[in-house]
Amino acid sequence: MWCITAITPEYRKRMYKLLTLYSGSHNKQYPVVCVDEKSKQLIEDARKSTPLKPGSSAKYDGNIVEKVPGISLSL
Repeated sequence: MWCITAITPEYRKRMYKLLTLYSGSHNKQYPVVCVDEKSKQLIEDARKSTPLKPGSSAKYDGNIVEKVPGISLSL
């Protein structure tokens, strides 16, 4: 996560330019694509779940194996 230390005139200028772009009408010739990212910890089950028996719920073990952190991009 990032944070803004100071709202400078240059920051304001760029932000208003971006807001103007986003608030414009839809134009098929010039599509606007927004990208957002968030950090995700990739994990994996340490053991397989116990199979279902008639009339009962599946049983899961809470142990996990941590993998490298990743970034999820949303368009």
